[in-house]
Amino acid sequence: MKSKTKENIMNNLKKVGLTALAGSLAAVSANAAEMSVSGATLLTYTSENNTETTGNPFGMKTNLAFTASGDVNGMTVSYYQASKDQFAGMSSARLSIDMGDLGTLAFDQGSGSGLATIDDKTPTAAEEIWDGLDNFDSTAGVAGLVGAAGNSGVFNYIKSFGGVTFNGAARRGSGTSNSDGSSSGANGSAWDFALTGSGDALGVDGLAWGAGYGIVDNSDGANTVNGVVADDDEHLTAFVNYSFGPVTVGMQQSEMTFGAAGVASEQVEAFGIAFNVNDDLSISYGEREVEFGNDSADHVTEDTEGLAIAYTMGSMKIAGNRNEISNSQGATGAAATDEMTEIAVSFAF
Repeated sequence: MKSKTKENIMNNLKKVGLTALAGSLAAVSANAAEMSVSGATLLTYTSENNTETTGNPFGMKTNLAFTASGDVNGMTVSYYQASKDQFAGMSSARLSIDMGDLGTLAFDQGSGSGLATIDDKTPTAAEEIWDGLDNFDSTAGVAGLVGAAGNSGVFNYIKSFGGVTFNGAARRGSGTSNSDGSSSGANGSAWDFALTGSGDALGVDGLAWGAGYGIVDNSDGANTVNGVVADDDEHLTAFVNYSFGPVTVGMQQSEMTFGAAGVASEQVEAFGIAFNVNDDLSISYGEREVEFGNDSADHVTEDTEGLAIAYTMGSMKIAGNRNEISNSQGATGAAATDEMTEIAVSFAF
């Protein structure tokens, strides 16, 4: 394709004129907003452990992000939508209203809100040390990751004060990304929040910290632990990272307790260290332990470790991960052990 033609196409994509942010806003605002498009393509090579069939190890996904903002009655209203995997569908969306000194109010469908924004803040050069492993449970997600309200179908409020940022989230019923109408999940209403800040107020350069708490209300009154009704799931976490020169070290502790009888609590300890060799090259190493506290059986500890490296050349990035896990999701034996190696080349545009 000729470079001039390609340039014209990209300009057209980036300058799509809209008369409103969405149909629901058209009735209250006649201001025009400009939709901008950005994206990235990721080409990967993945190697699984010797107990799994890798098949074709090569894969590719393309992420496109659409953003728009405009003035509505003196407030800035913004919309964000991301699509991935060759435009297979919407992966996340967010509608937010910037109210100035009163903070920002948003409705989130997967972009990240509340406690989930600090579920794992240990430093890494690429992906997290648990990424790509056989550690995902369809009902509980990745072990040890906090986020009571989740990121789907939640109202999100963000406000900064005195160098501290409050990020709160709340949902009614199950966390479902509804396009229009209600979800079928009646229970599971939840709220949580995260507080984050730096060491500037303390005179400690390079320090970053955060903490948060949340509750999921199961609400049916049927779950008991030691004869006491225990419907609520509780999530809490705290982290601290410190950067000095080219090195960043960090640690995080989390805990989740569950109201349902027989569900193991989870206590997490994690640390990571990242080193910027130069402006383009960085490497990192991390470890994480998740202790499953079973009421009627021995406690089991899930162990994870990972090594990552990344090299950036302008809008192109080459990254690699080597992650390993044992006793995944609190199980034992060879079937609960996994390892993964991935090499990824990404292009931002």
